[in-house]
Amino acid sequence: MLHHDAAHLSVLYLGGTGTISASCVRLSVETGMRVTVVNRGRNDQDRSLPDGVETLIADVGDSAALAAAIGDRTFNAVVNFLSYDIDDARRMVTLFGRRARQYVHISSASIYAKPVRQIPISESTPTAPNPHLAYATAKWRAEQVLQDAHVTQGFPLTVVRPSHTYDDANPPLPGGWTVVDRIARGAEIPVHGDGTSLWTLTHAEDFAQGLVGLLGNPRAIGETFNITGSDVYTWDQIYTIVGEALGVTARLVHVASEMYPLVAPGWFWSGEMLGDIGHSAVFDTTKIRTFVPGFSPRLTFHRAASRMVGWRRDHPDTTKPDADTEAVLTRIVGAYHAARDVFAARGAA
Repeated sequence: MLHHDAAHLSVLYLGGTGTISASCVRLSVETGMRVTVVNRGRNDQDRSLPDGVETLIADVGDSAALAAAIGDRTFNAVVNFLSYDIDDARRMVTLFGRRARQYVHISSASIYAKPVRQIPISESTPTAPNPHLAYATAKWRAEQVLQDAHVTQGFPLTVVRPSHTYDDANPPLPGGWTVVDRIARGAEIPVHGDGTSLWTLTHAEDFAQGLVGLLGNPRAIGETFNITGSDVYTWDQIYTIVGEALGVTARLVHVASEMYPLVAPGWFWSGEMLGDIGHSAVFDTTKIRTFVPGFSPRLTFHRAASRMVGWRRDHPDTTKPDADTEAVLTRIVGAYHAARDVFAARGAA
């Protein structure tokens, strides 16, 4: 990809081995960039990085350790996949204000105010704190800090908002590989709502086209971009496609979104049901296509699901079901059947 656009830029990735960042690192190297990654040295999903990538070991959350790792070096672009909240944002402004010609903050499309009043969602769609989702609220607040630094201090900010980006090692299902295991063995899968809300999925390799295309572009400073695919499905379709890739029929039961926090209050995805994925999300990507003319997502979820099944086969140690997640899913399914019994009894009364 992008062989015609060799870019001899120095790029620092904070992260580099995660669901989204690993694909971005690989494409950056492919386009001729000099790539450095800094992280804690863990690669739990065994995502490979190209030869020639410089790896620095430091906890990005430790300001002193991060500053010591990078020293007095400067970069054409710094891409931060790990920044999360206000404190992170403030530290990044202090650290990279003079070390980066461009600072790319990976935000989240979950910060768009829900329910969205009109689709497709564009960069001008209102954003807001999310009372159901602490992650989205923290991301929203971090954006406010960085935008203020750009306006008042000239901080060279570019904001990117992905939406449910996945790769072969991380299936885009609430519950991850545990859900894949349940589908494979014929256990019932809880699906929020009636399964017909629309959702956009983006493979990390497609996301990387947009992100890497923005690096080194001075016109992107001060701008915000949705980088998503145009692969839109209902949630019933998403689970069904995974089942087809496994060679089975997914057994789905539908649970009202507001019931998840009642039966699984401590589960991260319970907040997602109310604050994010319980709503339809279709995105306008006109802006990223304008700034990066080569942006052209290619991977459909049908093909990606087959790749994920292959990854599961080849990486049994990192794709095992999680006992805690299994217990949560079993409890939700049990609550669904109990509720059906109550409704059936009322109907017979």
